[in-house]
Amino acid sequence: MKIAFIGQKGLPAKNGGVEKHVEEIAKRMAKLGHEVFVYVRNNYTSKELTELEGFKLIHLPSIPTKHLDAISHSFLASVHALFCDYDVIHYHGIGPAFFAWLPKLFKSKTVVVATFHYQDYHHKKWNAFAKFCLRLGERVACTATDQTIAINSALALVAEKKYARQAVVIPNGSDIKYSQEIDALSQWALKDKKYLLSVGRLVKAEGVHFLIEAFKQLENTAKISNNFKLVIVGEGFGNDDYVKYLRTISEGRENIIFTGSQKGETLEQLFSHAFLFVQASDSTKVSIALLEAMSCAATPLVADLKENKEIIEGGGFVFAPNSVTDLRDKLAFLLSRTQDVARVGERVKKKMDEKYSWDSIVKKTLEVYQIKGY
Repeated sequence: MKIAFIGQKGLPAKNGGVEKHVEEIAKRMAKLGHEVFVYVRNNYTSKELTELEGFKLIHLPSIPTKHLDAISHSFLASVHALFCDYDVIHYHGIGPAFFAWLPKLFKSKTVVVATFHYQDYHHKKWNAFAKFCLRLGERVACTATDQTIAINSALALVAEKKYARQAVVIPNGSDIKYSQEIDALSQWALKDKKYLLSVGRLVKAEGVHFLIEAFKQLENTAKISNNFKLVIVGEGFGNDDYVKYLRTISEGRENIIFTGSQKGETLEQLFSHAFLFVQASDSTKVSIALLEAMSCAATPLVADLKENKEIIEGGGFVFAPNSVTDLRDKLAFLLSRTQDVARVGERVKKKMDEKYSWDSIVKKTLEVYQIKGY
């Protein structure tokens, strides 16, 4: 099959979950012999990079502002796709899916699929018009496509209740594995099980500032050992002010470490030797970083949201969303129960090995593409 992906910022993935999802399934589909094309934005992916792990990158411009970057690029990609003989056009995200009606109208033989990653209009960063467009995109994704994929059962329920669409649930995945090695950690003077870990984009919605404040309060009240650290992995994307803010509130705190974006063996080691993986976000999207952490036996502490609890299924701990106080108290509680935390980590690793893999996700996605007999 000839398959096109529209909606991701670009590749290789830096921190974003959608980008990671597309990269993992695109390279596996290419390895299976499919022709795969991924549309990328010029402000995210170097123009010199035209191919990655067996699939092609198609560079198109965008209007690089907060409200127009995604929608302008998705429009251009959708128009470009009309002049290509794709068997499948797969939109990722409800915003980009706003334009899925174009190939449906002009390319009737092409399979048009949309993956419902998140109800983006809940983000505070969007203005009223942007939220209106995102809601329209959600409607298009769930009514005007040949099939809708939801990354969790909660989003599938949204599709069913609001649009009478029976979405196929295909989750995010993880093939990252536990690493016994610790050599990469020496650059930050980290020791096994002596740090908390946060991994993700440094944007306000991820709630990293709540985690920093909770950690500072533990230090101020001597409820954490002097050499215990908080490690923050990731970088911003068009959010330099927020990154500056995080660094400002961390000034003078030697035990708060910003590593920037990490991948490969270094990231595996960071996951594998963390005492806890803490996800402070109140976002309802399923975090790939959470799945990767669990694959490496990192015990998760996440916001008390049904989407998170669906993933951890009792194999982890929760705190009240957006509450520094509850996050601080849960951290203090768990830091006093190291053996219990370790046992939970082993359980979540076993669960991940059994339930989530990118190969399985690719197989299920390709089955969705068969809707018109490809």
